Amino acid sequence: MKIKANNIRLTYTEQGKAEIILSTDQSRIDISPLKEVVAKGKALAVEVKQYRQKRSLDANAYLWVLLQKIAEAVNSSKDEVYLQMLERYGVFTHIVVKPRMVDKVRQEWRAVRELGEVTVNGQTGIQLQCFFGSSTYDTKEMATLIDGVVSECKELGIETMTPEELQLLKNEWGK
Repeated sequence: MKIKANNIRLTYTEQGKAEIILSTDQSRIDISPLKEVVAKGKALAVEVKQYRQKRSLDANAYLWVLLQKIAEAVNSSKDEVYLQMLERYGVFTHIVVKPRMVDKVRQEWRAVRELGEVTVNGQTGIQLQCFFGSSTYDTKEMATLIDGVVSECKELGIETMTPEELQLLKNEWGK
């Protein structure tokens, strides 16, 4: 079960145990399946995290259409262009790994840029810039990626949606 909560309170029982109370705008939520699990003596796995609006599948589909057009224009594959666009406009983190682990890290990330050798606490490591795949992006990150890809298309003379159409696409995210 997933809900969007807009208020949270913490209270304590007479025994000193914490109770977390979440409020939502939804008027009716059926929690009877959850109560049944608890009644059987089982625990619930609960994760509470910041709400983020989901991006639409249309935005993702449009990204891949543009990547294909760029790939055709530059005689490449859309997957190769995708990795290039992630490196230009994508979300990344920096990590330092043991030199023998570089290849393993490359297998786990969508794109990895090796930044060179560093010494940390007397140990030699390799600093890597690791790019997340766009499936992990929130709407703001995806918008940045799409805007970058649109810019690349314009430089190549590839027709894209108008700014108004792009804004409509972005407005549909999370609906």
